[in-house]
Amino acid sequence: MLITPVARFQSPMTSKFGIPRQSGLVESLPGRIVLEPDYRHEEAVRGLAEFSHLWLIWEFSANAGHAASTATSVESGNGDGTAAPVHLTVRPPRLGGNERIGVFASRSPFRPNRLGLSAVRLKRIEMTRTLGPVIHVEGADLMDGTPIYDIKPYVAYADAHPDARSGFVDRTAWQQLEVCLPEQFGRLFTDEERQGLVGVLAQDPRPRYHDDAERVYGMPFAGRDVRFRVEDGRLTVVGVTRART
Repeated sequence: MLITPVARFQSPMTSKFGIPRQSGLVESLPGRIVLEPDYRHEEAVRGLAEFSHLWLIWEFSANAGHAASTATSVESGNGDGTAAPVHLTVRPPRLGGNERIGVFASRSPFRPNRLGLSAVRLKRIEMTRTLGPVIHVEGADLMDGTPIYDIKPYVAYADAHPDARSGFVDRTAWQQLEVCLPEQFGRLFTDEERQGLVGVLAQDPRPRYHDDAERVYGMPFAGRDVRFRVEDGRLTVVGVTRART
C-alpha cells in the first residue's frame, strides 16, 4: 500500500527536542494543519467543526535515519536487497530511560513503520484564500513539518474507555517541573506561544538520565532559541535569542 500525506503540521516546535511525549500533555500548545493542494476545499472538512477532538495519523519523519544502536534489533529484508533494522525493544522515558520493554508495549517514536497516532483538540477551522481550510488545534505532539496521512473525528462513545488499564504508565508518576520564565524573556512571545512554551518546559524536555544543575540546555521554539537550567524540580529560563536560519 502506498500512502501519501493529506496535510502538513505547523508548530512552534521545530526540532524533536522538547516535543511533548504524548498528545494532550500540553493542552495549550498551538498548531495548524495545512492540507495538501488536492484537499484544499471546503467540502473536505464539511461537518468537522462539530467535533471537539481529532485523531491524527502521521509519520515520525525525523526518525528516518535513526541508528539501530539505540534499540535491540534484528535484521530483516526491506524489499530492495538490503537489510533494515527491526527494533524489538525500546527504553521509555517514563521508566527512566533504562528499562527495556517490547516496542508494541510502548508509545515509542521508533516504530516499525514510523506511524504516530495523536488525539488533539480542534480549536477552529479557518477558511483562507491560498491554503483553503486551515485546521487550528491544541495539544499536539507533532514537530513542525510533520506529514499527516489521515484526519479522523474523535468519537467519545467508541474512543473513550474510562476503565482502561495503562500498564507501566499506571505504576510510574510523571513529575512536572516548576517553570520560571522571567518577564524580559516572556514578553518576546505572544500570549498563546508563552502558554505553550511554559507547558512544554514543565514536562521536562531533558533526557531522563540527565540531572546536572549546572548544564544549560537549548530548545528551539517559535523562531527563538530558549536556554534553561533545571535544579531541584525548578526550571529557569536563562536566555532567549533569535533562532539561527
